Amino acid sequence: MSKDETDREGPPADGGEPTPAAAEGSRTTGVPSDEVRGWILDQLPVPVAYFGRDQLLAMANAAAAGSVGRPEASILGLRPGEIEPGLFLEGGEGLAEAIARVLRTGEGEPYETHLMMAGSEHVWQAAMSPVRNAAGEVQGVSVVTLDTTDQFWARQRLGMLDKASKRIGSTLDVGRTAEELAALGIEGFADFVTVDLLAEVLAGDEARSVLHRDKLSFHRVAQRSVLEGCPESVVPLGRTHDYDWDSVVGRALIDGEPSRHTVDEEALLRWTTEKPARGRRMRVNKVHSVLVVPLRARGITLGITVFARHRTPAGFGSTDLQLAAELVSRAAVCVDNARRYTRERATALALQRSLLPRRAARQSAVEVTSRYLPNTNGAGIGGDWFDVIPLSGARVALVVGDVVGHGLHASATMGRLRTAVRTLADVDLTPEELLTQLDELVLTLDREEPADSAEGATVAGATCLYAVYDPTGGCCTMARAGHPEPMLVRPDGTVEQLELPCGPPLGVGGLAFEAAEFELPEGSRLALYTDGLIANVDRDVDTVLAELRDLLGRPAHSLDEACDTVMDALVPEQPNDDVALLLARTRRLDAGHYASWDLAADPAVVSTARKGASAQLMAWGLDDLVFTTELVVSELVTNAIRYGGGDPVRLRLIRDHALICEVSDSSSTAPHLRRARIFDEGGRGLLLVAGLTERWGTRYTGTGKTIWAEQPLPGSDQTEPL
Repeated sequence: MSKDETDREGPPADGGEPTPAAAEGSRTTGVPSDEVRGWILDQLPVPVAYFGRDQLLAMANAAAAGSVGRPEASILGLRPGEIEPGLFLEGGEGLAEAIARVLRTGEGEPYETHLMMAGSEHVWQAAMSPVRNAAGEVQGVSVVTLDTTDQFWARQRLGMLDKASKRIGSTLDVGRTAEELAALGIEGFADFVTVDLLAEVLAGDEARSVLHRDKLSFHRVAQRSVLEGCPESVVPLGRTHDYDWDSVVGRALIDGEPSRHTVDEEALLRWTTEKPARGRRMRVNKVHSVLVVPLRARGITLGITVFARHRTPAGFGSTDLQLAAELVSRAAVCVDNARRYTRERATALALQRSLLPRRAARQSAVEVTSRYLPNTNGAGIGGDWFDVIPLSGARVALVVGDVVGHGLHASATMGRLRTAVRTLADVDLTPEELLTQLDELVLTLDREEPADSAEGATVAGATCLYAVYDPTGGCCTMARAGHPEPMLVRPDGTVEQLELPCGPPLGVGGLAFEAAEFELPEGSRLALYTDGLIANVDRDVDTVLAELRDLLGRPAHSLDEACDTVMDALVPEQPNDDVALLLARTRRLDAGHYASWDLAADPAVVSTARKGASAQLMAWGLDDLVFTTELVVSELVTNAIRYGGGDPVRLRLIRDHALICEVSDSSSTAPHLRRARIFDEGGRGLLLVAGLTERWGTRYTGTGKTIWAEQPLPGSDQTEPL
């Protein structure tokens, strides 16, 4: 016998030791019996089921039967989804369709299903594979499932948190943020959500610790339900109510931690009931599970959020509590940010409104009306302002300006610039000189800002339009610093945009400003505005300006009506920038309201000037002012003759809301008020003028200067609404 034949020998006939070949075969070709295969399948911890070609359940291992809580015999012969009463297999019909596709195509596919059982929910991920016979024909489908409940809810949780990051806090509005939280809460998580905030949070104030109060006052700012109309609500929207410290909500506020409850708890029942006017108690119907989550941000409690379930069979679990806590935590930060913004915006708005004119000094040069609308979006209140400033000689200054930037800093800068404009206007600077001085002020303010100030870069500039109108001749002198040009509506209804030299914005420095003069007919309307009126993200500026011209040209019974027409048409409901609009209708002083005399530079004419002024006052019926006016005329004319540099000397009286006395000469030397010593022969003239009149001052002209003094008319009111 050869060696090869020896190696292939089987066991000896006498039952001796097996040959090496036989021993090796017993290790490599042994096959488990059907009984062992059954043990393996039945003891496999993964549910395995088999559906035949008739799509009926033909086999299920112990894990599969245990997953539905029934023995294998009770579920054999059922179709997918035909689980016995008490169980619900979500997507059962879809599972049957998937099995039918596998039988038809012979290709496997994955499938996810939800199983509700005894108040608990499980998520199963199934892998369906075709089962073939020896000929390769599909005889059935095997379904191997894995319990992916934890992974499913982790995905759901991440998905909801992702939605929260995108949808909660889309605006800086406290109420809107609360609504976004409530709306997200009913999307597959809770059936009913309420959000209550402390009253001071809604007002934008700082919330104090709840541990140091006897009672807390909340407002319900948001509530959402899966049922239309929120029939579960027991507290109407916006109604104020107090929380009892002994309630579940009270304990959550004290602890500052979210909690999970069922409605069987007596404390929660007290929270879900109230006594209406008729004394009948009401209860949130069918609620079986509740989460109470305080809204806390930066260590302070801002409110409380309650999630309730009544339609969803499963109660809230610990994972749900954690998810709710994360949702509310994110919303609380957004609410606190909105509260801080509300406070800053309210402060800036209050500051700005306090700086804007509410009552203007009475004057006869123009009839004015104005509109101011703060922006409701973006970074906050801006620095727009307007003003009407009476000047000497019955003239008036019209001002509109806009500080770059938003917030408290912009409002404060606006206040400083407005005060500076009034101060410079009081010394009767020409429009171009005033803007030059204002430009220097803005540069100074910019230099004073700290180098690391984030806000400093946002308010380092402004635009301004300054116009002076003289009603005695109808002349209007204007200059602008980077500001939109005004519109002029003539009495015949024609509208034009006045062409002014384009000066640089305030704060640039080194560039000159130029003024332009226009003669305005009586009854003309002058429209001054900030760029918020014409800036529109959806339309070109030229198109908006054309519409503004059309709107201003429409007939209007009053300036208020014209203002409202423009604002309603051009300004959106929620403007992105502040809007200021000032309309002024020009007037003329007729010859009966002023008188003038040209006087020689001779001391002898002083008595003539006094007599002329006295006669004019008698003609105007101002007998009570004759004595004082004679003294003022005497002193001012005497000073002009003595120090004015010769002819001409001009005396003018103007009867407006005040009696104005003006004396002009060719000298550019300004007089100064001083107190004369006992033995001085002069130096008391201006002191007398200052003591006898309400205001006095000096303005310079191209040919010299004018000294003026004002006396109030008997019974006149010096202010009027703006």
